[in-house]
Order: sequence, then structure tokens, then C-alpha cells
Amino acid sequence: MASKLSPLLLRSFGRPSLRSTAPLRVCRAAYSTDAPPPPLLVKLKDDLKTAMRAKDTNRLAVLRAILAATLNASKTDKPIKTDVQLVSLLQKSARKSQEAADEARAAGRADLVEKEEAQQRILEEYAAGSGLKGIGEVELRQLVESTKADLVAEGVQEKALTGQMIKKLLTPGGPLDGAMVEQKEVVRIIMETCKAK
Repeated sequence: MASKLSPLLLRSFGRPSLRSTAPLRVCRAAYSTDAPPPPLLVKLKDDLKTAMRAKDTNRLAVLRAILAATLNASKTDKPIKTDVQLVSLLQKSARKSQEAADEARAAGRADLVEKEEAQQRILEEYAAGSGLKGIGEVELRQLVESTKADLVAEGVQEKALTGQMIKKLLTPGGPLDGAMVEQKEVVRIIMETCKAK
């Protein structure tokens, strides 16, 4: 084949390589490159094996969906690195199951209602068993108010107050680090607090 190519083509594209191509590398996506996976994630993986042996289809479906979501997140700029993030994902999935159960109930599909409610119970079981403490809205509002008072006492201007409060409350090592709160909810309460004079 190489001898039949014109010299012009050989100069343009180079000689065909007779070497074998490099072996394909099988890459395993890591959940985090610099830290071990969250303990709850390890438990979910172990429970997946147990559910496979027990042929527990509902638990198996839930665990596969959650592990797939964490794997997909590991390929983005927001990988799941902590139990807090994982519990947030579990709670979000439980809400979706509840919505699906409501839709199935409205459609008269009792079989789907039962399946979605069973999956919701499993998701809530894992979220509740995580050992993480949740912060109620009243406690969160008190924390936001005290943070606002501290920043005003430090002389932070009103224009910069919202940004400074978000930074102080949501940075790693801050008062909400490791607490079960939705960032959107925190930001909403901060905005409401800053608007109130």
C-alpha cells in the first residue's frame, strides 16, 4: 500500500505507520481525586451488592440511580465530595419520587404509586441515617440575622452586605459548613434579611 502512494501524498500525510496503535486505556471515573469518597457513598456501594444478592428490586433501582448520579457529577465541575452533598442529592431524589407518585395517583396507576412511594421511603431512610444534622428555617434565620449584625458592626456597607453574608455563611469552615441546608434557601433568606431594614 505504501509503495503505491505518490511521493506528494507521502510528503503531505507522512508515511503510514506500521507500528501497532497504543493500547487502549480503561479509565475509571473517580468520585474525587484528592480525597477519599464520602462514608455514605461507600455504604451505598456496599448496600448495592447486598441488594443484588437479595434481589431487592426497589432498593437496587434507587441505589443504581444515586450511584449513577454521583458518577455523572464527578465528571462535572461540581463533583459530590461530601456526605452533605450526597444527602442533598438523596433528598432531591425523594422529592422527585413523591412528585412521580402524586402524578401516578392522579392517573389512577396504583402500581406506579406503590413503586415510587417505596423508592421514596428508601431514599429518605438513607438521608435520615446519614447522621447529618439539619438546620430548621427558624435557626437559619437567627444565624443570618446574627451574621448581618456582626458585619454591620464591622462597618460593612449596605451594598456589599449581601455578598459578604453569603461569603461568610457558605464558605468552607463557615458556620454552615457540614450542615444540611440548601444553598438556594440560605441565599433566599439572606436576600430577604438584607431587604428588611
